[in-house]
Amino acid sequence: MGKRMRRVAGFSALLGLLVLAMASVTANDWRTASNEPVGLAPDPVATPEPVVQFYAARTWGFRGNFGVHTWVAVKPANAPAYTVYEVIGWKLRWSESALSVGRRAPDARWYGNEPELIAERRGADVEALIERIDRAARDYPYAGEYTMWPGPNSNTFTAWIARAVPELRVDLPPTAIGKDYLGARLVDSAPSGSGVQFSLGGVLALTASVVEGLELNVLGLTFGINPFDPALKLPVFGRLGPSRANGAGGAPQD
Repeated sequence: MGKRMRRVAGFSALLGLLVLAMASVTANDWRTASNEPVGLAPDPVATPEPVVQFYAARTWGFRGNFGVHTWVAVKPANAPAYTVYEVIGWKLRWSESALSVGRRAPDARWYGNEPELIAERRGADVEALIERIDRAARDYPYAGEYTMWPGPNSNTFTAWIARAVPELRVDLPPTAIGKDYLGARLVDSAPSGSGVQFSLGGVLALTASVVEGLELNVLGLTFGINPFDPALKLPVFGRLGPSRANGAGGAPQD
């Protein structure tokens, strides 16, 4: 009887945490949701040095309980504004490409949901990385297609960019569903560009690297542990741990 009660109590606690995680997704109506910046990006006019930033924010609606949308923002030296690279699925309704390259606030809320800065690099050496990011974006092979699960989607694109610039050591959150999609390939580097990843169409994947640690993706749900940048990785909850070592934010957020 005691074991049964402990199991019931444990399940109840887990269910309660799941409900709290779902309640944290705040965007209700996409037409009125805020897209205001949250202050994570330096003022481009006051920041002459080049800047690269990777962001993640919960997606709109119920899907945000499980996944995030990710994007890349760059600012070349002395540029007056940021250029944001991202894939937006609904663009395919009127365009042949879901790739979006344009100027906007890099740290804007995504349909009301606050973004998290997951990687950042500044300095003179970043100029060459920005050029490589732009080339990689133009060469993205899945711009003409979009599948929410298991990919290719916005997170597949961000992983493609991260692989092109492994110097940035981008550790995409476990809630970035689609980051493990490799198309017809079975083996590649991890999304960070380091280590190795084995993937079956993004539905089942195993990743091991010094950036991501060890991750197991089952049907898009990622479980993992990172001993190098200490964190526990779980579906729904995301990355649980101290602030990232790569210049950016976070405890239990993702």
